[in-house]
Amino acid sequence: MSADQVAISLIIILTFGLFIWGRWRYDVIAIVALFVLVMADSILGGKSSDLIADPGRIFIGFGHPAVITVAAVLIISRALRNSGVVDLIARQVNPFTKKQAMHITSLSGVIAILSAFMNNVGALALMLPVTLKTAWAQKRSPSILLMPIAFASILGGMITMIGTPPNIIIATFRQTHQMEMQAQALADSSSQAAAYFRRQNISPETFEPAPFGLFDFSPVGGAIAIMGVLFVALVGWRLIPKDTQKIPVSQSLFSIDEYVTEIRIPEGCIFIGKTSDNIERLTGDKLNLFRRINEDGPVKPLDPDREIEEGDQFLAKADPADLKDIMDEYGIRLTEEMRYRIDSLKDDDTAFMEVVVTPESPLVGRGRTYFRRRSSNRLILMAVARQDKPIHKRLGKVQFHVGDVLLVQGNEEDLSNNIHSLELLPLENREIELGVFSRITYALLIFVGAILLSMWGILPTTVSFTGAILVYIFSGILPVRDLYKSIDWPVIVLLGAMIPLSNALQTTGATALIADRVVSMTQSLPTWSILALIMVITMCLSDVINNAATALIMAPISVGIAVTMGVNMDPFLMAVAVGASCAFLTPIGHQCNALILGPGGYRFSDYWRMGLPLEIIIAAAGTPLILHFWPL
Repeated sequence: MSADQVAISLIIILTFGLFIWGRWRYDVIAIVALFVLVMADSILGGKSSDLIADPGRIFIGFGHPAVITVAAVLIISRALRNSGVVDLIARQVNPFTKKQAMHITSLSGVIAILSAFMNNVGALALMLPVTLKTAWAQKRSPSILLMPIAFASILGGMITMIGTPPNIIIATFRQTHQMEMQAQALADSSSQAAAYFRRQNISPETFEPAPFGLFDFSPVGGAIAIMGVLFVALVGWRLIPKDTQKIPVSQSLFSIDEYVTEIRIPEGCIFIGKTSDNIERLTGDKLNLFRRINEDGPVKPLDPDREIEEGDQFLAKADPADLKDIMDEYGIRLTEEMRYRIDSLKDDDTAFMEVVVTPESPLVGRGRTYFRRRSSNRLILMAVARQDKPIHKRLGKVQFHVGDVLLVQGNEEDLSNNIHSLELLPLENREIELGVFSRITYALLIFVGAILLSMWGILPTTVSFTGAILVYIFSGILPVRDLYKSIDWPVIVLLGAMIPLSNALQTTGATALIADRVVSMTQSLPTWSILALIMVITMCLSDVINNAATALIMAPISVGIAVTMGVNMDPFLMAVAVGASCAFLTPIGHQCNALILGPGGYRFSDYWRMGLPLEIIIAAAGTPLILHFWPL
């Protein structure tokens, strides 16, 4: 191995190790890997190194068609949501929720179709409140619905090129790699690239490199999605442990009454003469005053600088597990009109809301202090639940995880503004809001028009989708303020930073070296088994690291194997595309899995019970499907 090959191999191993460790977010790891790549190139001699062709263009990956397409799809998803298209579809599901099997099948089918044409995390976020609402209406456990729809959203992404980032990466990689091979074959007739073209009976002079089309993934991805949805709807949900399948006793995870109480300051209480902040520190955050009750009855906002006096009455937040101890220790009393006061909170200005911490939320890994600062103390954190169980400990000590459910209180405007800025998903029992029919039709026509322009080769996908976004903006369907809100920036940074690493695998000859080793070790095996092996390895990687990063690394390796064997590279790329989308074994393998962890009350081990047989089915069916539609 050359020094360049050793360097890129070590960088890839280090990057994968950091992804698996999970100490830092994947976009930060990708930037670290890119920085290390530049440093390694400099140390190994700069111009004499093959790690980077041009250090001045190290960030060229951020302008790669795959990156632009991923961002465009996310923006278009937002426009379709704004138009009411998704809500219209969701409303049609209600008549099919009477019977359990049909309930799971209809929700899973709808979200799979939505995920084929929009971001699958966005599709799940839109359907999650609908699922919880219908679960309550039919008195069914949310756990038997949420994992099937999460898996269905991942399966649906396989159906089209724009359904999931790995498909977009594979589609664009095909064209760029074909262009490189064509250039090599024309420059050197004795090269491996030239030999590949001869074996495929292709003339390099007349060959026209092309990406996979929008629906090139559909024959394989569509068949797998149908099989997968049927499995999770008919069999898979039965594999969820019985102790997880709890029938909800309420539409809310929290009982508001348990967390809000009304207290009175009696004579001799040690709170007299102190401010509300003093009380929080004195009680170790076990009691938080958040509204003062005037003598004439109305509930008013609390003045944090006002000293407490005897006879004052407050609305307070306390965990039910701590309340009695607080009353005994500090000598406070409950008021007689507590029930009335709690009910009076539910006025036009004050609201309680349950929200889920999403993978993109800045709250992940942070605590209540950060929550207060980001919300400018406009919202009150009432309680936190993890895996369907309220956390009975000091909220000041809790670090938020993806999938946590938070109970927050504030006026409706503050809730709306802060929930959006903090990337939280409301779980309120909302009615489906329908857009105006003409807007729905108009939005769909624009989207279909962009797809047709791309399919017919009139415009590249990036350009046609950019045009659709412009029409959405000028027509008012997509306000300018919403233009960048739906872009998953960590994924964009990940793609832009990892593309140079993927390129370095090829320019250093590391992919050819790996391919030669794999072929020599598996030369006695049939080709279909090597294809299946690539798919399984990609599946395993995508269960523990980001699927886009998996696709970027596995795509050049799989193509290298195909070229070394002298067989068509397309089925190998399809195997990577399928494998990269199959993250069903853990809640960390895909954002959709993480999103349902809290509302579904799942444990880490619950995922593989349904995910493992699903991945086995996909591996067993995917290989013959790929070979049928994409022969060697």
